[in-house]
Amino acid sequence: MPRTIHFVSLGCAKNRVDTEIMLGVGDAAGFRVVEDPSEAEVIVVNTCGFIGPAKEESVDTILEMSRYKDEGSCERLVVAGCLAQRYVSQLAGDMPEVDHFLGSSDMLRLGEILADRGERLMVGNPADYTIRATDPRRLTQLGHSAYVKIAEGCNRTCSFCAIPSIRGKQRSRPVDDLAREVEWLVAQGVVEANLVSQDTVAYGRDLAERPTLAQLVRALADVRGLRWLRLHYLYPEALTAELLEVLGGHANVLPYVDMPLQHASDSMLRRMRRGHGGRRIYDVVERLRSALPGLVFRTTFIVGHPGESEEDFAELCRLVEWAEFDHVGVFLYSHEEGTHAGEMTDLVPAKTARSRQRKLMQLQRGISRRRAKSRIGTELDVLVDGPSEESEILLDGRWWGQAPEVDGKVILANGTARPGELRRARVTAAADYDLVADLLTPEGLLDVPDCR
Repeated sequence: MPRTIHFVSLGCAKNRVDTEIMLGVGDAAGFRVVEDPSEAEVIVVNTCGFIGPAKEESVDTILEMSRYKDEGSCERLVVAGCLAQRYVSQLAGDMPEVDHFLGSSDMLRLGEILADRGERLMVGNPADYTIRATDPRRLTQLGHSAYVKIAEGCNRTCSFCAIPSIRGKQRSRPVDDLAREVEWLVAQGVVEANLVSQDTVAYGRDLAERPTLAQLVRALADVRGLRWLRLHYLYPEALTAELLEVLGGHANVLPYVDMPLQHASDSMLRRMRRGHGGRRIYDVVERLRSALPGLVFRTTFIVGHPGESEEDFAELCRLVEWAEFDHVGVFLYSHEEGTHAGEMTDLVPAKTARSRQRKLMQLQRGISRRRAKSRIGTELDVLVDGPSEESEILLDGRWWGQAPEVDGKVILANGTARPGELRRARVTAAADYDLVADLLTPEGLLDVPDCR
């Protein structure tokens, strides 16, 4: 019988890709993946070490999984990812129950552990590895949607961020390697590719050929069988006319922009080391909306950063009211050692930061509700994800303005469809973030199953 392995993946979409690489390594080593950790002989926890809450979740998960060394079949507990990269010495001393540590770029070395050749500490230099299309990979999402990591690391120096010290400098992947990966994904049944990296708009600047993000997107959009291509994590700097043309001029390149703006106040953006002022934020939003009719704009903000005043927060609220973004995430500042902000002393009280987070999310909830309700009566192309969590007689899907796992869903109340199908649907109701819709036939009629 093949040996068994269980994976826990924490953190961002980029970490998800790393976990899928390790799943591929496990497959190549002949291990069978099990959903129940009590049945696993090897347990792998791929951790996040970005901010305080993520670190706490990672530590709690490691301790929870360690129980299966006594209560289950676990013979080896492996801790991988950013937390191990950042704190390997401390973790190795505090957690004797962990048998192996892998860093943020050591996914392939899981094979050594599974072949009984691994050392306890296997945390290398993150700059030594960049994912390749030839690396083994097993998809964990819906089967028809996948993340594509176009680069590793980051060259920015944002005050609050420890990613460059964890993941290293930016390392972009060649266009032809990424095209091969997307071709492979489509061959596996993927119709939706979501491009991710730490700083997507900087793609290619570190390569000798200096390919642009627009050139990459154009090449990937030409892969036959790919229906939706979406960009995540664009830095708010000057966007080229070439990139805007690609976003608005290709049928399968979605006019969806995920751009973490972080703040709106000039003083806060300076303290955050974002390289621009609040006026540029307004200019970027206006330019995108003008160039891309029907644009769906997703962004994130940080509240409670050292030095944030009530006036700074009020300016942030004014931006959100003015821009009426489609999707907004609001994160509490996390005071991280090794970052520039981690040396600042003018901290915002935690209670104040939490209050600001609630206020901003309440403001955005009303905007999201209005925008969702404005779609009632319209028809949308919906990617069917599968049976609904709400009821077995319903289906869940997403229209192109909803990225997987972060932007809500479309609940399909009638008809039949297979996961991965793109179907036309008419919106009949809306909540704060989700839509309810009826599937339509190709003729535009209500899709009613034939019960004869």
